[in-house]
Amino acid sequence: MRAETDALGTQLIDSSRYYGIQTQRAIENFSISGKTIADVPEFVYSIIRIKKAAAIANHKLGLLSQERFEVICHAADELLGAQTLVHFPVDIYQGGGGTAANMNVNEVLANRASELLTGDKGYEPVHPNDHINRGQSTNDVIPAAMKLTMHYQLGLLEKTLMDFHGQLNQKTAEFSDVIKVGRTCLQDALPNTMGNQFSGYASVFGRLLAQVQQARKQCLKLPLGATAIGTGYGAHPEFQSTVLDELSLITGLPLTADANLFDALQNADIWLSISATLKAVAVSLNKLASDLRLMSSGPRAGLNEISLPAVQPGSSIMPGKVNPVMPEMMMQVYFRVLGNDASITRACEGELDVNVWECLILNCVSESTLLLNNGMALFGEKCIAGITANREKCAEDAERSLALATVLACAFDYSTASAVAKQAERENKTIRQVAIEQGLDAKMDRAELSPEWVASKVCTAIN
Repeated sequence: MRAETDALGTQLIDSSRYYGIQTQRAIENFSISGKTIADVPEFVYSIIRIKKAAAIANHKLGLLSQERFEVICHAADELLGAQTLVHFPVDIYQGGGGTAANMNVNEVLANRASELLTGDKGYEPVHPNDHINRGQSTNDVIPAAMKLTMHYQLGLLEKTLMDFHGQLNQKTAEFSDVIKVGRTCLQDALPNTMGNQFSGYASVFGRLLAQVQQARKQCLKLPLGATAIGTGYGAHPEFQSTVLDELSLITGLPLTADANLFDALQNADIWLSISATLKAVAVSLNKLASDLRLMSSGPRAGLNEISLPAVQPGSSIMPGKVNPVMPEMMMQVYFRVLGNDASITRACEGELDVNVWECLILNCVSESTLLLNNGMALFGEKCIAGITANREKCAEDAERSLALATVLACAFDYSTASAVAKQAERENKTIRQVAIEQGLDAKMDRAELSPEWVASKVCTAIN
C-alpha cells in the first residue's frame, strides 16, 4: 500500500494501481452501476489522447519541461496501446460533471510518468493537476472527450447502416415482381408489389444514414481551451489552437474549436440533436420490425405474406412453433433508445455556466448507439437477408381484395364501384368476377381488373 494525500486527508492506495486518491474516493462514492468509464468504448482513450495533445502543446509553449513531456507522452502511448483499462474503475454514474473521470486519467498518467522517471509511483516529478491537467479543466476535457467518443461510435453505426441499407435494396430488387395487397389502417387496400413496399424501407434508412453522417460532423468541434467556465483562464493564450492542432494530428480528424466557448460549456443541445437522430433510426427499425412480424404472422392463421429465417425454436411447449425473435429483439432496442432519449433530454437541461450531467448523457447516447449498431447488424444478418416472399399467398390475397373496386370507381363512378364491392363481399367473390358478371368489362379493358395491372401503375419517381 502507498499513502496519498489531498485536501480531504490521506488514504492508502493499492501499490499495484496507478490511479490515486481522488479515484479511490470516487470508487467509494459512486460504485452503483457496475459500469465504469472504461466500459464506454473509446471514452478513456479519448481523454488520454487529449492529455497527450495537451502535453505536446504545453511543451511547445514552454510550459512543460522536455523530461516531463517525454514521460507523459510515453505513458499515454502505453495506455493507448493497452488491451485492457484496469486502472480506470470509476463508475460512469458520478457527480461533479466528470471530475472523477478526468482525475482518474490524470492520476494514472502522473503515476506512470513519475515511475518512468524515478522507478516509483508518486507525484513529486509529475503531478496530475500541475502537469497532466495543465491548461485544462474537467469542464472542457469531458465534453471534448465525449465528442471524440461519439464520433467513433457513430462511425460504427454509419457502417452498419450502409450495410443494412444495401440489404433492403437487395430485397427491393428481389421482390419487384411479387404482387401483394396493400394495407392501410390494417385493412385491405390497393394491390402493390412487395418490391415497392421494401423500397420504402430502403429509402428511409438511406435518409437516416445521411443524418448519422451529419451527426458525426457535429462531434468535430471541441471546447478545449475553455477551462472552467469558458474564459480560458489558466491556459496559455495560444493553448487552444496548439492543442487542437496536436489532437488533430493524433486522431487524424479535422478538429476545430467551438464558436462560443461559453455556449459550449453551458448548453448540451448537440446531444439532443444526436439523440433525436438515434431515436429516428430506432423508430424506423421498430416500424420495419413490427411490419415484418405482421407480414409473417400465422403461418396458417395470419397474413403469411413472408417467411422469416428460423433462428431458434419458438416454444417450450408447442412443437414446430417459430417466433419472429429477431424483429422482437430489434423492437426492444427501440424501447431502450426511447428511455435513453428521455434521460438525455432531462440531462441536457443543465444550469448556469456548465452542464454537470454529461456522464449520464454519454452513458445514454453511447448505449443507444451501440445497441442500435449491434442490434441492426444482427437484424440484417439473421432476418432481413433471409426473408422469402410467399408469392402464391400474396397473389391470392391481392386477387381477393375488395380494394380493386377502386379501378371501377376510376372507370365509372364511386356508386357503381361501391355496389360491386358490396356484392363481392356478400357473395364471397372477387371484384373481377362480379364486374364480369355485370358486363362492366365490356366497357373497359378487362386487364385493368387484375392486381398486376393496378400494381404496375406506380409513380415514375419511384421507379
